[in-house]
Order: sequence, then C-alpha cells, then structure tokens
Amino acid sequence: MKFTAAQIAEILEGTVEGNPEVEVSELAKIEEGSKGSLTFLSNPKYTSFLYTTNASITIVNSDFEIDHPVNTTLIKVKDAYKAFSTLLEYYNQIKLNKAGIEQPSHICDTAKYGEGLYFGSFSYMGENVIVGENVKIYPNVYIGDNVRIGDNVTVFAGVKIYSESLIGNNCTIHSGAVIGADGFGFSPGDTGEYSKVPQIGNVIIEDNVDIGAVTTIDRATLGSTIIRQGVKLDNHIQIAHNVEIGENTAIAAQTGIAGSTKIGKNCLIGGQVGIAGHLSIGNRVKIQAQSGIGRDIKDDEKLQGTPAIGYSEYNKSYIHFKNLPETMKTIHQLEKKINNG
Repeated sequence: MKFTAAQIAEILEGTVEGNPEVEVSELAKIEEGSKGSLTFLSNPKYTSFLYTTNASITIVNSDFEIDHPVNTTLIKVKDAYKAFSTLLEYYNQIKLNKAGIEQPSHICDTAKYGEGLYFGSFSYMGENVIVGENVKIYPNVYIGDNVRIGDNVTVFAGVKIYSESLIGNNCTIHSGAVIGADGFGFSPGDTGEYSKVPQIGNVIIEDNVDIGAVTTIDRATLGSTIIRQGVKLDNHIQIAHNVEIGENTAIAAQTGIAGSTKIGKNCLIGGQVGIAGHLSIGNRVKIQAQSGIGRDIKDDEKLQGTPAIGYSEYNKSYIHFKNLPETMKTIHQLEKKINNG
C-alpha cells in the first residue's frame, strides 16, 4: 500500500516541504533509506544522514532548518519521534487488519463472537467461549472452553489459552504464549513419590496488557492468577500459580516468578530476575537484571544482586569486590610484617 507525502502530513497534522505527491510504501532507518521509503530524524547526531539518505520522505521537527538542499521531501511536525511512532502504529493497524474465518478451523456451536473477527486456519474455539469485537486470532491458536476475550485483542499464531481464562480489552498475546496451564503443584508422599495437586483456578488478564512470545502464565490452584491492567511482559517469562502483578508493571525476558507472590504497581523488573514464592513486592520497585529476590520488598526500593541488596549498596560493595585480589595481597603483606615483628 502506497501513501503520498500529503496524505501522511494530514495524518500527522504536519506540513510538507518538497513534493507533496511523492509516494512511499515502506519504512526505514534514515541511514538505510531508499527510494519509496519513509524515515524520520529526531536525534541531532543523525543529522548528517539527512543530506545523504535516499528515502523519499523524512519526518523532522517543525523547528528544524536545513543547511543545504536535500533530495528527500520533508514533513515537519511538532515532535518527529512521536509522529513516527504514531505512523508505525497506523501502519501496523493496516498490516494486521485481517477479517473473516479461514478454513480449516473449528468454532463450537455454543461459542459467540463479535463483529470484525479474524480467525486463522487450524485454530480452535471451545464451548461457551465469548469473544468481543475486532479480535484477531491467528492460525494454530487454541482457545479452551469458557474463555472470555474482550474487544480489540490480537492473539498471534500458536498461542494456547486454557479453559476459564479471562482476557480484557486491547490486549496483545504473542506467538507461543501459554495462558492457564496447570500450576506446578505436587505433594510429596512418604516414599518420595509426588501426587499432583489439582489446579482448578484460572488466569485473569485485565485491559491493555501485552504478553511476549513463549511467555507462560499458570492458572491458580484456587482463585486466580491476575495480571492487572497495563502490564507489559517480555518474551520467555514464567509466571506461576496465584501470582498477582500490579498495574503498569513491566518485566523483561527470562524472569521467573514463583507461586503466590504479589507484585505492586509501576514496577520495573530486569531480565533473568528470579523471584521466590509467597513474597510481597511493593509499588514502584526497580530490580536490576539477574537479581535474585528472596524477601519481601517495600515500596520504591531499588535492588541488585543475588540475593538482592540495595542498588546503591550493591554498587559500593562491587567496588571492593572487584578489587578483592589486590586487597587480599595487601592484607597478606601486612600480616607478614606483623608476624615478623
């Protein structure tokens, strides 16, 4: 699909300097722009590329002035970075604007769905499922019985949503994610064998949640595993049974959260963090990558290390740690002097 500079300027409420009829059909970085592509300039360190880029259209800030002529048509906007982000979202909506029910696929007779459904090939929708409007479900998706999915949800290929799961509005679930698998519940017997503890709860995902590829969220033993509104989960995250994650918390890849831990609002959790079970993590907590959390955390703490300690305390300690060989050498020298009298 092609767009002219004039059409893009209208979408972004910008003004055109150059040919308003020039067309673009793809997006590119400014240093890699080619004919028929659109790019943007917001960081001054990339300004030199404006004069060499082959991109047909470049979005710039409204106060930007060129030093000498350029070969690209400029669209001037209040904030080039935000404008380009808006355009990316618009482009994504067009690209993902699929509709219709592909075959082969299966929708049970008791399932209900709203207008604008896209249901990809080899997908399955179970008994008593309710799906809202403008939902995109890509091929090879499994949706178990009694699942509820809100409006404007995108479920990419290969996602598995187990029975009883509840998913709110405006959510995105990326390929390979598993929602509602059994929690890791086993009871040890007298002779060392394990008996499975039935996991009869569910998963609740509130509005505006993004779930990365191959992330797993286990159903509760009893009650619900809850992902509150606005939460952003990266790829390859494990969330165990009965965990609750507070509003607008963001978690990076390969983090694991053990059962029944409660995480507060607006937290930032780095990659490869391990969080033990039955803990309480406060609001606005920041945990650096590869930290191990084994205790309750108060509001606004910043942590790093395994086991994690205060972030500033960790940095001070690390200075001594990396100098430890030299420090030990000095200590041994002092010991020799003392022993030699």
